[in-house]
Amino acid sequence: MDSGSEHRDTPATAQPSATLERLAARSGRRERITHTEHVPSRSGAHASWPEGIAPEVAAAVEAAGIERPYRHQAEAAAHALAGESVVVATGTASGKSLAYQAPMLSALLDGAGAANGRGATVLYLAPTKALAADQLRALKELAAPLGPAVRPALYDGDTPVEEREWARRHANVVLTNPDMLHRGILPGHPRWSGFLRALTYVVIDECHTYRGVFGSHVAQVLRRLRRVCARYGSTPVFLLASATSGTPGASASRLTGVPVAEVTEDGSPRGELVFALWEPPLTELRGERGAPVRRTAVAETADLLTDLAVDGVRTLAFVGSRRGSELISLIAQERLAELDSSLTGRIAAYRGGYLPEERRALEAALHSGELLGLAATTALELGVDVSGLDAVLLAGYPGTRASLWQQAGRAGRAGQGALAVLVARDDPLDTYLVHHPEALFRRPVESTVLDPDNPYVLAPHLCAAAAELPLTEEDLGLFGPAAAQVLPALEQRGMLRRRAAGWHWTRRERAADLADIRGGGGRPVDVVEDGTGRLLGTVDAGSAHTTVHEGAVHLHQGRTYVVRGLDLEDGVALVAQEDPPYTTTARDTTSVSILEVDREVPWGGARLCFGSVEVTNQVVSYLKRRTGTGEVLGEVKLDLPPRTLRTRAVWWTVTEDQLDAARVSPQELGGALHAAEHASIGLLPLFATCDRWDIGGVSVPLHADTLLPTVFVYDGHPGGAGFAERAFHTAREWLTATRVAIESCECAHGCPSCVQSPKCGNGNDPLDKAAAVRLLGVLLRQPPPPQDAPTGDRISPGSATRPPPDRQPPPVRSPPPVQ
Repeated sequence: MDSGSEHRDTPATAQPSATLERLAARSGRRERITHTEHVPSRSGAHASWPEGIAPEVAAAVEAAGIERPYRHQAEAAAHALAGESVVVATGTASGKSLAYQAPMLSALLDGAGAANGRGATVLYLAPTKALAADQLRALKELAAPLGPAVRPALYDGDTPVEEREWARRHANVVLTNPDMLHRGILPGHPRWSGFLRALTYVVIDECHTYRGVFGSHVAQVLRRLRRVCARYGSTPVFLLASATSGTPGASASRLTGVPVAEVTEDGSPRGELVFALWEPPLTELRGERGAPVRRTAVAETADLLTDLAVDGVRTLAFVGSRRGSELISLIAQERLAELDSSLTGRIAAYRGGYLPEERRALEAALHSGELLGLAATTALELGVDVSGLDAVLLAGYPGTRASLWQQAGRAGRAGQGALAVLVARDDPLDTYLVHHPEALFRRPVESTVLDPDNPYVLAPHLCAAAAELPLTEEDLGLFGPAAAQVLPALEQRGMLRRRAAGWHWTRRERAADLADIRGGGGRPVDVVEDGTGRLLGTVDAGSAHTTVHEGAVHLHQGRTYVVRGLDLEDGVALVAQEDPPYTTTARDTTSVSILEVDREVPWGGARLCFGSVEVTNQVVSYLKRRTGTGEVLGEVKLDLPPRTLRTRAVWWTVTEDQLDAARVSPQELGGALHAAEHASIGLLPLFATCDRWDIGGVSVPLHADTLLPTVFVYDGHPGGAGFAERAFHTAREWLTATRVAIESCECAHGCPSCVQSPKCGNGNDPLDKAAAVRLLGVLLRQPPPPQDAPTGDRISPGSATRPPPDRQPPPVRSPPPVQ
């Protein structure tokens, strides 16, 4: 996030409408634009700094080119100076950083020369290393006139040992991430006692990213931090920055566990934003079951990135997968080599899994303007300063409206005009959105869903807290109402032992290692080049079965590798550089068993349910698909172990009478349920703050537990993430949108735009589009199911997430997510 160093209400310099017109005019593309939204420019609203901002800090800000703060910056600073935790939730490039930098720098100056030799201290938390490194650079620039009173230091997994020691002893601003706080700082808190004793502010940047299981873990890490700070006599104030979101104050309070004021009125100026919805054309190819094949969002985005680079338009292309970022970069470089070879080196990819030095070099090249275009995963959605961008391409809907606007806002900084283009993937949600723009532009941004009381999350953090300091009865309130119910299970399993001083950690291993806060399912798998032993990068453990199995094609920085072997025990995938004429796609099988029904309501003759399930998944083979056409060249069997996942799910059943009313025969039933399942998974991100890859589904013509045809949609994280519960409470709206998406699709028998899924383990067979429409139509004609809880994004931990007495959660090493 920039600190608002360009507070000049200048007219927009870019011409986004003209840029879009040039893109549309090439090769008859105009019909691909389904909607254009014009967001007008806006003037800024300024204010004066509140009393308490040090004159030296105000002077440093003015020296950076900022004569007066925006109104939201001054308001947030006033809360901080009053000792009130606050979240500022305004648009991208609105200068949120300065809202917390000004009060924190003032506190550091006030504490300079303190008797303890250190004065006030500040802890800054970012969700990514890149953002923390960028903020360190920006902070050093802003604080340069303040001299040695401000001593910032980066402290993350890439920080050398000697620099870590300096940070512990001397830094008064430590910039890190929740992972390092969880695994490094809190377990070693005695070595940080001087820093924690003086801790005045905790800055949580991009706090809207802490959602689902990851957000729930971070919430418990922050409760552990508050507990350790209390041990040293400090009560830090939390300063949070968020993209525009629903109920940011309530979300920030759930995250931190303390009351949080909210500042939401954006006082920054904004240039014109032209936002186009773009649907790639159908090709002459036919895919599975003869369905028409639409040009991929990756290929279309690569072409647009190429054309923008030729025009000198600085562009950031967002894509949801690591492989996608590599492909967009590679295709664009190949096209530029044909059009203007001098530009090929000015396009690159940026994704997780790169080595630290690779990431830093790309960030510097983008910031300097050396790169004209970058194809990036969501790592650059956050506030890394990439000022000067003219356009943003989104290769597929990013999953939430909050992320959509966050990504679109990366262009048009300094008040200039900007172009954003959402290029639709060939799936139900994207197809629905480009033909229903009101779902994007006329609906409020979602609230953040997280659940600190999730027993799968809470249990390992109670162990980690007990290892840091013995747990007492007084501590239980800090960790939430579920703590008293989880503790007996931890005692029974020998994880904690109660003594006079409280509950103690009893094991030799590090308690902090029990919680995988990113939900990756364990230690990342190293990708190593066979023959040289060179480490190329890493892959999350949870996705290793599907992405680096033996025979998989793996892309890294434009080079193609084939996996020679996967050693799950040692966490190593050996790869060799090759150039095969195909890509690979894993196939798997999934089954669901019901563990417990928490809520069950009638829906006509059907039943709508929510509860706990166990999902068993096994990757059984992979397909070889010809590069470019997607033609299946063959299937290769795999021998990988099954994985289990205990999570939360929503499911609905149908009766024989409903099947008769929908004219769904026994031969059509499997295809109808399967098609409805795929489409409903694709549409759920409209109603819950999730991506389709956060959730999974199974449909069964006769399920062993319900004894009826049943469709399940489940959270792809241990213990659940709140998405299935949101689906339960919005079932009518969710399934109505699902039916509309299927019925309005132009295809005859089902295609990726409506009922085919890119992650189907059964090869999208069977599917029956027409029968799914009839079945959903009968279901939706029934009276709506009664709801026993509000339909807002706030989930209900009282009934849904606290384990009942007969359901004790696994306290450690939860099974990996099923992807």
